[in-house]
Amino acid sequence: MALQSLHYLTLALLVPPLLSIFAEPGSLEYEGGAFNVGMLMDWREMAGRPTFRRLHGEERWSSFTGAWSGGRKVAEGPRYMGPDGRGDYLRGWILAACWVLASVADVYYLYHLVRRPRLILDFTLTLLFNHLVLTTYYSAVLPTSLFFWAIVLGSTILTLLLAEQMCVKREMTEGLVIATNNLDAGDLEMGALRRD
Repeated sequence: MALQSLHYLTLALLVPPLLSIFAEPGSLEYEGGAFNVGMLMDWREMAGRPTFRRLHGEERWSSFTGAWSGGRKVAEGPRYMGPDGRGDYLRGWILAACWVLASVADVYYLYHLVRRPRLILDFTLTLLFNHLVLTTYYSAVLPTSLFFWAIVLGSTILTLLLAEQMCVKREMTEGLVIATNNLDAGDLEMGALRRD
């Protein structure tokens, strides 16, 4: 739970500022803004797919030409959609970059929380599985974007390899301790070294 919480905390600290700076503001506002939880939990945001529901192939709000909430128009939808129905293309890349940066931060968390190389695979895959369950539940549809899968699996592999290497390196350095027993550097021989 600590690892999952730290992962989402890292994403929550990275995503809103970067989206506010780099994403197209009109499209971002149409999707709920940079601080929308969907930016973290909805795989369609990373894939650049629209998150509003479609009815029989048509936009739900097509007769109103925008999104409505509480009887008020909150956004103009069609002018922010590309010819293929996708929203802001840059937003998906920003979210992907944030996911990769959060995965690099996960390496640090795994290094300090898990510490054992043989457990890194379990914790990394559990983090991925939990995210897939949560994102499927949040969006009510199984992720079908190749871009989403490439980013998530690639960053998981990166996290796995880096964290495992760092933990193995730590175990190797902590495992061999040299005690000199008050010997001078000139008196040091292989027989005088002992392992604690």
